[in-house]
Amino acid sequence: MPDPLIITVAAVGAELTREQQPNLPITAEELGLDAEQCAEAGASIYHLHVRDESGAPTMDVDAFAAAKQAIEDRTDLIVQFTSGGAVADAESARLAPLDLRPEMASLTTGTVNFGDDVFSNPIPLVRSFYERMRALDIVPEFEIFEPGMIATADRMYEEAGADHHRHYDFVLGVPGAMPAWGDSVEFLARHLPEDATWSATGIGRHHIPIAEAAIASGGHVRSGFEDVRYFEPGRLAESNGQLIGRVAEMARAAGRPVATPTETRHLLGLREPRGTL
Repeated sequence: MPDPLIITVAAVGAELTREQQPNLPITAEELGLDAEQCAEAGASIYHLHVRDESGAPTMDVDAFAAAKQAIEDRTDLIVQFTSGGAVADAESARLAPLDLRPEMASLTTGTVNFGDDVFSNPIPLVRSFYERMRALDIVPEFEIFEPGMIATADRMYEEAGADHHRHYDFVLGVPGAMPAWGDSVEFLARHLPEDATWSATGIGRHHIPIAEAAIASGGHVRSGFEDVRYFEPGRLAESNGQLIGRVAEMARAAGRPVATPTETRHLLGLREPRGTL
């Protein structure tokens, strides 16, 4: 029987605005409600960016704490913090929320063009972030925008003599990064460590074919407003839950069950949530 499909919701991101997607959750209360809907639809990981009162992206620790609490009050989802933030955020700001010790955090392992901007992640920064995550017992999700980022992730792991489970996320179709070619998922997956797990997401119109390829190849899927605004051409998605529900339906149609948060923790080598017995 195939492994159950892990579905990650990337609910907010750092670029999307309410003008572009009126249903974007912003406040801690909205994020908690959104997480509850996504959990009911089949998500098991909540990839978390936060916004300030004006709706602008922020790495404010208190905002992360409030959102994390709201999600955990309503669900047993794995809360995965971003360590990327927005492209202009300073290293210290990107690191600060990790002190809240989420179960997971994203870690982009290289510098990449990001539309007209540059998302800067030189090797010393990647090493610093990785070491900080491991010191806090946070499992990183290696964010892969280009093939060389796989090699850098593996270098960090090997230099540290680490033994945690390795999980990767392929982000395909970002303007300036690796395109969502028909063989992109297969190519990247072929170059991962043998015992690794991985998920994939396609940006915008690339989302469905990349999700299909991931499901068929034994990988996992990320979806949500950070990656895709529209449910179909010309029709904005009503909620993150609607996007997650579609992925869950695709998985079941392909003969793959959808993973619960408990199953996902087992697959990714995570401990039970802090504070549980």
